[in-house]
Amino acid sequence: MTEHTSEAKLWARLSRSFGKEAAAYAQHRPGYPVAALRWGLPSNAEHVLDLGAGTGKLTEGLLDLDLRVTAVEPDPAMLAELARRHPGVRALDGTAEGIPLGDAEVDSVLVGQAFHWFDMDRALTEIARVLKPGGTVVALWNHRDDSVPWVAELDALARTSVARSWDPPEPFPPVHAEFGPFELETFPNGHRRTAETLLETFATHSKLLVAAEDEREATLARLRDFLANNPKTAEGEFTYPLTTRTLRATRR
Repeated sequence: MTEHTSEAKLWARLSRSFGKEAAAYAQHRPGYPVAALRWGLPSNAEHVLDLGAGTGKLTEGLLDLDLRVTAVEPDPAMLAELARRHPGVRALDGTAEGIPLGDAEVDSVLVGQAFHWFDMDRALTEIARVLKPGGTVVALWNHRDDSVPWVAELDALARTSVARSWDPPEPFPPVHAEFGPFELETFPNGHRRTAETLLETFATHSKLLVAAEDEREATLARLRDFLANNPKTAEGEFTYPLTTRTLRATRR
């Protein structure tokens, strides 16, 4: 097996790892700051697509802005959790490379924590097809704020044999003939946690979901020990510092 083939297989395993923990993902993953959503959306947005919607973490924020949301997600367990939590949302089985919507149907396509899993050129071609001219494509990622020393230390302890650094699309930002230049902004996004609920959040990360059981348990034990002995996290609720990196481009 070539290194490229092995890497592609690992990438596929990581991308398909979330469904078995759909309920925990919905409960423990952070949402997205309203400032990032407003920055990404066109001023006249009414109907938007949450693409790679997972369990609806991004959908929730869009509904809070009184938008009509269609959600598209390929994993049946994640889609079922989304439908359970947001029964009024049109929720469809589909992929970024095969979006089950008509041409020029939505004002914006937003992608939370999933853009890097896409076949970028094919996905952007499909996204352009379903977007109205002047509509936006918006990709958001929540990242730990490693400028905070204890957060950087915790992240180092969370690494496993299948851990990857964040891999942006190539080239980054992406380039596509149907879109103007991509812009990048970063927004603060603190996540209220306790030591136990932060462990639950880490347990939904793909690098732990696909790790061997003994490695997974050893990693969570390291994290538990750190959190119990760190003055910032040992007692009660605290804010886990995150930033939300947000890409935006406009349909030509």
